[in-house]
Amino acid sequence: MPAIRVLARLACVTAFCFSLHAQTVNTIHIRLLDGKTGLPVTASNFLVKVDHHDTVHNEWVHLNDDGTVSVTLPADAKEVSMKATYDASMETYVNCDVVKESDRERDIWYPISDILKAGVVAPNECSNTHYTANPGELVFFVRKRGWRDQASEWNK
Repeated sequence: MPAIRVLARLACVTAFCFSLHAQTVNTIHIRLLDGKTGLPVTASNFLVKVDHHDTVHNEWVHLNDDGTVSVTLPADAKEVSMKATYDASMETYVNCDVVKESDRERDIWYPISDILKAGVVAPNECSNTHYTANPGELVFFVRKRGWRDQASEWNK
């Protein structure tokens, strides 16, 4: 009988630990779209930052076989910033919510609570588009870098 009690207690402790672990992260889903056409874009990877820190966390990104992307964030993170890479390199797309700005490299921060609650669609300054996001989803628009982007980088 004591062995059954020990096993029952062990099962309770294990279940409690799993419930604690489940509360330590938030998962958001990413929909990356071409800023001109609105068609889905497949990124090589994503560079993810949280709460205005410079540390990049691409290990939080899960690129699924079906093309969907999910990002697992710490539960205490308040804002997220991300850039997508292409051509299996560190070359990043230009986010269309800063395309008209002089500093196209600056980070744009999205409130994680808004993403989880209602979903967020980032502004698209590359064209007129009308999309909606599902709760837990961040939709953002990108375009590949052109020669003008590279020239403006060289002039800095």
